[in-house]
Amino acid sequence: MTINEIRNLIDRSLFASIGYTDENGRQNIRRIFCVWHKGLGTHLISTNTSSSHVKNLLKSNNACLYFSDDASFEAVCLYGKAEVSTDRHYKELLWNDGDEKYYPNGIDDADYCVIVFTADSGRYYRYDGKADLSADEITEFDKECILENGYSKTNN
Repeated sequence: MTINEIRNLIDRSLFASIGYTDENGRQNIRRIFCVWHKGLGTHLISTNTSSSHVKNLLKSNNACLYFSDDASFEAVCLYGKAEVSTDRHYKELLWNDGDEKYYPNGIDDADYCVIVFTADSGRYYRYDGKADLSADEITEFDKECILENGYSKTNN
């Protein structure tokens, strides 16, 4: 799998799974809507500030993000850090019509935040093999990338 094929997999994914450790030391996974990416290394996820995964990520920001395509039997797991942000720019970027049913006070709702996941390495697989992604590979690929909605880019 080439690095461009990995990027295409991430872009065409509507959802990802985020893995983290909870307050009892148990591993947890949540399925999340994740379409905003900057290359392979940065991914934005809108979510509820009050959610258990946000509370746990504030205590330990070690996380992984897993994108897959079951039909083609390919996936990538990215390892890194998840920071919880209330930056208005990110919140506006991820805001969609209809989000007010989840966040009645709009973009400034106290229960609305964005997780900024930053990958430092990864592992990918496909029917024809598997391999690791290094921090250097991610950094090099991301040099020319901009933050964009990958799903809209590949599904319009």
